Amino acid sequence: GGGEEGEVKRNREARFRQLVDRCKSDLKDQGYDLEGVSVHRYLNLRYEGTDTAIFTESKGGEGEETDFWEDYAEAFSGHYKREFGFDLSRDIIVDDYRVRCVVPGAALPPQAAVPDLGHPPASCRVAKKRSYFEDGWHDVDVWDMDLLKPGHRVKGPAIVVQSISTVVVEVGCLARITSDGDIEIDIPRSKGVEDAAKEEKEDKELQADPVMLSIFGHRFMGIAESMGKTLARTSVSVNIKERLDFSCALFDSGGGLVANAPHIPVHLGAMQSAVAFQIEHWATRGGMKEGDVFVSNHPQLAGGSHLPDITVITPVFQGDQIVFFVASRGHHSDIGGIAPGSMPPASTTLVEEGAQIIGCKLVDNGVFQEKAITDLLMAPASLPNNFGTRNLRDNLSDLRAQVAANTMGIRLVKELIGEYDLRTVLGYMRYIQKTAESSVRTMLKQVAKEKGSVLTATDYMDDGTPIN
Repeated sequence: GGGEEGEVKRNREARFRQLVDRCKSDLKDQGYDLEGVSVHRYLNLRYEGTDTAIFTESKGGEGEETDFWEDYAEAFSGHYKREFGFDLSRDIIVDDYRVRCVVPGAALPPQAAVPDLGHPPASCRVAKKRSYFEDGWHDVDVWDMDLLKPGHRVKGPAIVVQSISTVVVEVGCLARITSDGDIEIDIPRSKGVEDAAKEEKEDKELQADPVMLSIFGHRFMGIAESMGKTLARTSVSVNIKERLDFSCALFDSGGGLVANAPHIPVHLGAMQSAVAFQIEHWATRGGMKEGDVFVSNHPQLAGGSHLPDITVITPVFQGDQIVFFVASRGHHSDIGGIAPGSMPPASTTLVEEGAQIIGCKLVDNGVFQEKAITDLLMAPASLPNNFGTRNLRDNLSDLRAQVAANTMGIRLVKELIGEYDLRTVLGYMRYIQKTAESSVRTMLKQVAKEKGSVLTATDYMDDGTPIN
């Protein structure tokens, strides 16, 4: 923190002035009047030793001298923490500069006031139709938009039609025709009715609605898919960014699978065990708190698949209660061991395949624990004829990307809870799990009925050896 050297500031301002002059010159050549042009200045910033840069806009106006720390670095640090879920105490590197000049367009005139013409005359009505609304069937008026005049009011339930669209005015809503010929709809909120309905709902067991069940299933799946997109975007290794060798999923507070994106099946089969293990592991080690992120890869003890698949797990808190977990598992190209790639065919013990992580806080109270994870990744080097990770920089960058993916998952889970409420979200989560269980049981019963309760299969190795 603090100020910056004068020479550095002068160089930065000179670069910006050069870009601004070039930008304005281009606009002038295109025939634009430069009066009133607004200038936006950006620095593409990243922490030293990381690969993800973020364009950060200056708060100062054109010609204003700005302090790097106050004007850019604080905004960058805040953006980075929102994106990745933690901050880094490192120097900030400027990758490049960007300037955008905007020519203001003509302002829209203020909307003219119109007299209240009240309910439209019958001549504007083209039909009367029986239509279904949220509270049941209604006989509603169908109005022709081209015949309605500014100031007319249409009370819902009603339908307004025109050549290119149909507007449905819901029960209790009021549509007004503006001076521009648009439709403005007022949607009232009756708190007393809503509170009474909510209290009545709380007194009853949540009933599963098939439509809402499908909606929540897709919403949960969308969370996992969005996590995967974030991981692919923020990672750096070929394995994760290009080969997409990763998986993301959402779990309940006990570690049970809720939704997984269609990524790598073998990851998803074991991730539930990895989450459940961390819950048990940290229950006797101070518990889990908001701002913590956990990492593991041990296949025998911690629910891993193989050592290069590192799992990053983050609890989702609502108040002081854990309501969900989000997790991402990515295949790291190397984590040490006796051979590059950490999958040696000649290994006889697990440690010969690389670093073993049973349970570690990757982020502790919002601070990325780089030394702790580095020590674990380099630990195999302490053994004879063994090595620590050969690509620590990519490991750390991809782990940060996994934390960023989890942070995206948390954000979307909390948006879903805010959109509905915690009780509804948890209720439909359990219904989805029960529906999945029922579907699998039905499938197994059908298979047993057709093929018997004992199933056998034979596969063959490369040399023809059968595996029964």
